[in-house]
Amino acid sequence: LSDYLDTGLFLDHRPVRRMVAELAKGKSLLNLFCYTAAVSVQAALRGAKSTLSIDMSNTYLDWAQRNFDLNKLSDKNHHLLRADCLKWLETDSEQYDVIFLDPPTFSNSKKMDSVLDVQRDHGDLIRNSMAKLAENGVLIFSNNFRKFKMDELTQRQFDCENITPQTLDMDFERNPRIHNVWKITRRSSFG
Repeated sequence: LSDYLDTGLFLDHRPVRRMVAELAKGKSLLNLFCYTAAVSVQAALRGAKSTLSIDMSNTYLDWAQRNFDLNKLSDKNHHLLRADCLKWLETDSEQYDVIFLDPPTFSNSKKMDSVLDVQRDHGDLIRNSMAKLAENGVLIFSNNFRKFKMDELTQRQFDCENITPQTLDMDFERNPRIHNVWKITRRSSFG
């Protein structure tokens, strides 16, 4: 009973993985705080042109590599990177067609320079991620903080659509606060 059980999949994210995989067909995907890179693997299997999956944990990146290997996906177009996503976002200059941003609710990892609190820090995380988004790209932002509220500045800067209801499979409908999912795009320059 005291053993830690980790399946490598967030079961409540089944519809989210499907959605991101559809969005990424023929496109580039950036997966931040990737965990075991299940989102990237599914996107690659569905025809994503390329994926970059970033996490700080060697354990989860090793697991992610096994997931790619088990699915016979080439390292040529699908890359894993061990990095602090917060720092990496400040330095990378590439653009991505689809970004999946699924940070932890809270992290005070010794590997990070600062503490991450998704409610406090999501605005900066989203803005820094949007700077990496290609023209006409889409950011899918997800978190598991039950009392989450999208900050007003972010909603004024970008088109932010709460798509949580569309991402709940029937086995999670009894608890609609299991996660929050937002589809974020740049505002159209035409009214």
